[in-house]
This record gives sequence, structure tokens and C-alpha cells, in this order.
Amino acid sequence: MRTSGPTTAAAIVLALEGAALGIVCVIELLALGAGDTSSNMGGIALIVLTLVAAVALGAFSWGTLRRASWARSGGVLFQVLGVALGLASLSLEPKVWLFTIGVGGTALIGLVLLISATRRDGASDPRLRPGDEPRDRG
Repeated sequence: MRTSGPTTAAAIVLALEGAALGIVCVIELLALGAGDTSSNMGGIALIVLTLVAAVALGAFSWGTLRRASWARSGGVLFQVLGVALGLASLSLEPKVWLFTIGVGGTALIGLVLLISATRRDGASDPRLRPGDEPRDRG
């Protein structure tokens, strides 16, 4: 079955977020090599966690294109965390609007697209139609 527009757009947003985290991972790796970290072990742990998140977003992007519910739900979790991070950044002084809009705005767009994709894919899934279960026939 062909993927819908919101599904494709949501997968693109997830892939771009994963690529952005990959770039952050490279920047963290360069900072670790330059000795700009307070703790080498903490820097390595941060790099590993960032890399895991980037790979997860890539997997969620691929799974969203395949209409896998685990991928959409994982993507929704990351988007909710992104919106929360964007809102939390508003409490900092001075406000870094580029970060707030870049993280929070992108996450909000991704969240709306994932919810729209879930609704559309759920409506086209014959397994989720009411009255199609064997116990309902009768």
C-alpha cells in the first residue's frame, strides 16, 4: 500500500532530526578530542547517548514509511520530548530563540504529522475497522 503524504512528511522530519543529532554527535566528538570537556567519561557517555538517539530516529523514520506502529509511537515520544525541551528553553536568560524554534518548532511539526499519519493509516487499516472482528459476526 502506498504511504500517505503526512506519513512521508513525518518520516522526513524524523530523518532530518536524526541527521541533526548525528551532526551534534560529531561536534561533541570534536570537543572531546580538543579537550573541551570537563570529564572524558562524561563526554564519551554523552556521545554514545546522542548516537543512540540519532540511530533511533533513523529507525523510526524508516519504520514510519513502512507504516509500523512501533515507529510512529517512538517518533511521537521523541517529538513530545522535543516540544518539552523547546518550552523549557524559554526559561533561560537570555532566550535562545533559534534553539527554541529549531528544536521545539520542528518537534511540534513532527508531532502533528505523526498524529495525522497515525489517524490516516488507522482509517485505512482493515484490522482496525469496527465490526470486522470474528466475535462481532454473528
